[in-house]
Amino acid sequence: MNTIYQRYELRDDKPPIGDLQREAFEAEVNAAWFTPRVDKKLMKSLMKRNNTVAALNYGLWLTLMAVSGVLGYLNWGTWLAVPCFAVYGILYSTADHRAHELSHGTPFKARWVNEIFYHLCAFMGLHEAYFWRWSHTRHHTHTIIVGKDPEIAVTRPPKRLNILLDFFFLRHGVMQIYNICHNATGSIIKVGEHFIPESDRSQVVWSSRAYVFVFALVIAACLYTGSILPAMFVVLPRFYGGFFAQLFNVTQHAGLAEDEYDHRLSCRTIHLNPVFQWLYCSMNYHIEHHIFPMVPYHRLAELHAAIKDQCPPAYPDVWAAWSEIWTTFERQSVDGQYCVNRPLPGAI
Repeated sequence: MNTIYQRYELRDDKPPIGDLQREAFEAEVNAAWFTPRVDKKLMKSLMKRNNTVAALNYGLWLTLMAVSGVLGYLNWGTWLAVPCFAVYGILYSTADHRAHELSHGTPFKARWVNEIFYHLCAFMGLHEAYFWRWSHTRHHTHTIIVGKDPEIAVTRPPKRLNILLDFFFLRHGVMQIYNICHNATGSIIKVGEHFIPESDRSQVVWSSRAYVFVFALVIAACLYTGSILPAMFVVLPRFYGGFFAQLFNVTQHAGLAEDEYDHRLSCRTIHLNPVFQWLYCSMNYHIEHHIFPMVPYHRLAELHAAIKDQCPPAYPDVWAAWSEIWTTFERQSVDGQYCVNRPLPGAI
């Protein structure tokens, strides 16, 4: 069955896989993935959600956004507004990472609290919440399996200009807005038909319409005030602060192996300083997150310590990862089959 579906492409001329075929394939895929050995009691402890930790984390994030935003507003029209909005934009763009964690429902114990923050952060990241939840589910089920994973950010050969443009979210952001507007018309984009159940598509449509309504309000506020200031707080920060999210997002999978049922070969774990790790919601432990996606972000460092002897060595910092990535891009521009070969413990 792998031969049949491994290269099943998400294209307009391919019909969606049937439900029975999908269930059979996904069951096989789930059984095929490598799983490291972890003490059951430790794993049970690691999977516990913590309201206090999550509240302090999100409270600090919102407070810093409020302070930088107010300072930016008060200093609008002066050079002092530049550093204020730079901080605001970075914090705003990290909603992309928070939406990702919230989509797994792991920060807060109460589902409704996770859902409120998830929809807020998804909008800030310009990922329509219902569509992206299904897309990300497929990403975890078929991580970097070509034709099955709709979230392969860097294809082969890599288009380096697109990667650079997304340091200000220019390519992916425009595409996301287009997708939201398209879905708001009542017709789901073709790629979504492959993983969004028919019963859930109305949620995607109505949520997309809500996003478009907010977009219209922001545009109207800018026209009414004769200033882009309203947009500096909503929508635009995802673009002008996007360099920070892109700096880390690309390191997750770029240049690594495709079509491998082993997250150790298709994901990177990177050591970061405490500030970067907080802003990135500990997604630098990306191998660990993909193998055990229900472990909350704040316990991933402990999970890393528990399984690091069964995984490739972590990268010392983000710069080491990017150095490898850019060199790999150069190789892949002439050899589309080349990828980083990560050493596995015990491999000959």
